Amino acid sequence: MKRLTLVRHAKSDWSLPGQQDWDRALNKRGQRDAPEMARRLRARKLKPDLVLTSPAVRALATATIMARELKVPASHVRHDERLYLAGPADLLAVVRELGGDSRHLMVFGHNPGITDFANRLSAGDRIDNMPTCAVFTAQFDIEDWSELGWHGGQDAEFDYPKNLA
Repeated sequence: MKRLTLVRHAKSDWSLPGQQDWDRALNKRGQRDAPEMARRLRARKLKPDLVLTSPAVRALATATIMARELKVPASHVRHDERLYLAGPADLLAVVRELGGDSRHLMVFGHNPGITDFANRLSAGDRIDNMPTCAVFTAQFDIEDWSELGWHGGQDAEFDYPKNLA
């Protein structure tokens, strides 16, 4: 069994006119939400062995904060430009290629692709939208990430910062 956790980057700052999308940093809410969501994962003993992230500033910052909170070594956090604004097919290709021998892989990306990817992977309920810093996690009955396919996600869980349940 393998576990895949998908995270949409935390809330970013839109206050600088003319700033490139790639360069947007986290705003105060994003800086607060990222460690909180990591703490929720840690409370459920969901610590990844490998983190893959879009290198866009907001995604990389979210991944770095959450990895630190989950005590994932920096050497286990890797970025890949293909994850920037990637759609489901590209996300699947990156996971298949870079998942390696990790048992629990965490991927940080952007909407709409990350929501679409979660929905294509899940064998269960559909997610309308992954808000910023939302987390989707599921298990897959596979031996190798190269076997990951659509609709195989079991025991899927979905959480987001404003979910107070």
